Amino acid sequence: MKYQSYDQDFVRSIRAGGPDANGMPAERAFSDGEGKPCRCCLKNIPEGDAMLILAARPFEALHPYAESGPVFLCEADCTPWNDDGLPPILTTSPDYLVKAYGADDRIIYGTGAITAQGNIDGYANTLFARDDVAYIDVRSARNNCFLTRTIRDAAP
Repeated sequence: MKYQSYDQDFVRSIRAGGPDANGMPAERAFSDGEGKPCRCCLKNIPEGDAMLILAARPFEALHPYAESGPVFLCEADCTPWNDDGLPPILTTSPDYLVKAYGADDRIIYGTGAITAQGNIDGYANTLFARDDVAYIDVRSARNNCFLTRTIRDAAP
């Protein structure tokens, strides 16, 4: 499975002053170094670094399941996450909300579970064993903020 950075067209637009999911420009702030995960590099934004706070909706179309919420981005360009394994933003809390979606972008009921940090990959692999699972979102178990999406590995 592969964890994904937020859509790069959206990230570039936000950094250039474009509107967020609520039609507003991002707010600029400085990270205190705690709990400010960038949805591009999938790392915590270091203390003192400029960051953007914005509303994001990780779905292309509006529909009842298209959740939106606050996210952070490094203000400066950062390298989008493209590594194997668990990204750093999924190693800072004891647990996360993991839930599966179908190809229709609807939550697959019964899949959402608060999952221990060390079992995210295991639970995701269990969900990906189902034919109806198109992708899995990982969210904060405390604040329900979207962190990252994971997709199946390409077939060999």
